[in-house]
Amino acid sequence: MTTGGRVSADVVAESPERGVADRSQIQGPHGKPDLLLEIENLSVEYGRGPEAVVAVDEFDLTVGRGEVVGVVGESGSGKSTLAYAVMRLLREPGHVRSGRIVYHQRSADVGVELLSMETRQLRVLRWAELAIVFQSAMNALNPVLTLQAQVEDVLRAHSPSANRSSRERRVAELLGLVGIPISRSRAYPHELSGGMRQRALIAIALALSPDLLIMDEPTTALDVVTQRQILE
Repeated sequence: MTTGGRVSADVVAESPERGVADRSQIQGPHGKPDLLLEIENLSVEYGRGPEAVVAVDEFDLTVGRGEVVGVVGESGSGKSTLAYAVMRLLREPGHVRSGRIVYHQRSADVGVELLSMETRQLRVLRWAELAIVFQSAMNALNPVLTLQAQVEDVLRAHSPSANRSSRERRVAELLGLVGIPISRSRAYPHELSGGMRQRALIAIALALSPDLLIMDEPTTALDVVTQRQILE
């Protein structure tokens, strides 16, 4: 993955039960690799034709269930572009020039190709199975909605039959998980500190217990104590 420099992917496998493991130990039924995500020869450009800028250049990566994957590179090297491409959130002039992104659903025998999936199908997967924590918390949160309303919006969209009390219990559970007092649930984004806004995004991303969680530098510009809390 290139633009400003070369990017490397360092991979470790972690789980509460197994601890750190070699990725060869991550296996599904019949000894086959239990894959979650496959990225093959992915190239992303900004612009078209000879003037296009290549942001991601023939990038390959596999992620297994239980793995934590870190993509490391300098600013401008294409890390965020890669995250947006996986989630199909690229905006013009950004576009995928070539490659495949295959997501393996837990209930399916065959992976689904995200790049060719229809938008309505993709909406079903987003947040429920694929979620992202954006880098800029203030821009990602809706400034005119309270924190509780924004978390409930995700729950309501994917579980419309759930009643209000169950949604409120889930909001309280999620805020407690990321260390936000329930008393702050009625606050608007501008009333929260930078660290709380980042944790709020994590709570929203975790709302539906997705299989794949992408975190785009969620600790940028935060103090070291808050960074540690968010990473934990």
